[in-house]
Amino acid sequence: MTLPHFNDPAITRRIEEWTSSAYDEKTRAEVSALADAGDAKELEDRFYRTLEFGTGGLRGKLGAGTNRMNAYIVARATQGLANYVKANATRPGPLRAVVGHDSRHRSREFAETVAGVLAANGFYVHISPTIRPTPYVSYAIRELQCHTGIMVTASHNPREYNGYKVYWDDGSQVIAPHDEGIIREVDKVTDDSMVLRAKFDEAVAQGLVKVMGAEMDEAYLAAVLKQRIDEPTIRAYAPRIVYTPLHGVGGTMAPEALRQWGFRDVICEPEQMKPDGDFPTAASPNPEEGAALDRAVKLAEKEGAELVLATDPDADRLGVAVLHQGKFRLMTGNQMCALVGDFLISNHKARVAPRQAGMVTTIVTSPLVKKMAEGHGAACPLVLTGFKWIADTMRKWEAAGGNPAFLYGTEESYGYLIGEHCRDKDGIVASCVVAEMAAHARKEGLTLVDKLDQLYVRHGVHYEFQKSITMPGADGARQIAAILDGIRKSPPSTIDGRPVARFARVDTGEVFAYGKPAEALDLPRSDVFLFDLEDGTRGIVRPSGTEPKIKFYFFLCDAKKPATIAEARATYDRLAQTAPAFLKEFLQAIGHQG
Repeated sequence: MTLPHFNDPAITRRIEEWTSSAYDEKTRAEVSALADAGDAKELEDRFYRTLEFGTGGLRGKLGAGTNRMNAYIVARATQGLANYVKANATRPGPLRAVVGHDSRHRSREFAETVAGVLAANGFYVHISPTIRPTPYVSYAIRELQCHTGIMVTASHNPREYNGYKVYWDDGSQVIAPHDEGIIREVDKVTDDSMVLRAKFDEAVAQGLVKVMGAEMDEAYLAAVLKQRIDEPTIRAYAPRIVYTPLHGVGGTMAPEALRQWGFRDVICEPEQMKPDGDFPTAASPNPEEGAALDRAVKLAEKEGAELVLATDPDADRLGVAVLHQGKFRLMTGNQMCALVGDFLISNHKARVAPRQAGMVTTIVTSPLVKKMAEGHGAACPLVLTGFKWIADTMRKWEAAGGNPAFLYGTEESYGYLIGEHCRDKDGIVASCVVAEMAAHARKEGLTLVDKLDQLYVRHGVHYEFQKSITMPGADGARQIAAILDGIRKSPPSTIDGRPVARFARVDTGEVFAYGKPAEALDLPRSDVFLFDLEDGTRGIVRPSGTEPKIKFYFFLCDAKKPATIAEARATYDRLAQTAPAFLKEFLQAIGHQG
């Protein structure tokens, strides 16, 4: 094997290590083939770093190498996690963990690797029998009173990816100090010889690993069903529904959850009910992309359905399409965030009185959500992106005696949690609640689109859109860093010819009003930058925490509230037409010409 030359000698050392006898034959052959082909770029990308164990866990492309998802990297990360939990567990009793996985390539292999490492480290491990949703894992941690949990998933990423989400003992993803502590322990595990291992089958035979059975499925579904509001309305006005899990895990839970809720006319997209890590019939495994719902919408048109529900591969997100005036309309995450919140608070705020009704959303979610909540008199704090921050607020409210009373957590990326049965977004309970919302709207002779228009009349018209720019590899990481540095050093004072009324640097907590220092942010530090114009229009820049992307979030609004539904629709269309020009002006203002 002849290696290309690399400027960083550490790359060469890592390649030589991974082609040594310490690694299995398949791994050695995969790396050697790249070397023999002289593929320096691919080798550099695989070995220029060790796949970063971030605050939520691991996520990366599958393959051999230090910067890839494979059983070696998974085992080392799990050893570091085990070391940390053993030293810092906050729950008494023998160490226990839950492990689940999705339908992606090698997910079961990785889950069994995790279980074996944990068992060898003295943990009693509960593992899902086959594929199960991410919220099921969060629920099981709480139900079984475990110390930690791992879900092997890359959520809605492309088929080349897999990942590893870490949970603490309350079923939420870890935050400080545990996230930083786990990262330090993982970073210490630099060699496979430092990993304790047990063979999975032997650990099961010895009782160290238990495969969870039907009782956990039933308990989770019962917890979901507690969120049902009005069974008689469902019986009388249930719409015909098409459901798809996009070849993921949702098919294990969503159809039965909908049936128990009272929806008996549910058509499952037959091909996409088949779990498959290649997602062969899905244009995208991400319901945020409209093309992901194409097949289900066509089936709904054929079958005369009124509602399409699509969960992503690990069933923690939900995409929705609604039949409105004879055509299916794809609902955005921001729109559903507001609609679900309005429905829940309207139906529950009297029940939780005298406590204040509460919901939580993120700084990159539409301002309409907070306006809606406050219009109901509900609390609605804004947190950083990610459900771990929503869960953190849930913890604080719980510690304060349940006031505000948590009803709902949501984020624009199609994530919704209704109820407190778990501490992560849950596409299964969201599917049921959205279906019930559609039944209530149908009772009034309306659709969810009509209900959205009513929100616009009450709170003003909002049009939201996003732009993501993918910049893979080491060069991409440098490009993303350069964009962020440019904003830090020279933030624009005008965008689209209009002054920036407020510029917020979440990375430092600083806020500037028309360029002058103003109030400070009460948020953890993060590389997020917010630009607010005088009319309420907002632009946000944030690098992805799980993919080689930089994300831009845009919220266009009209300061004047429409007087009628017709005026609201006309305003929405006008704002939509201005979006391409605003995107171009915003990117130019921050110095990105790509």
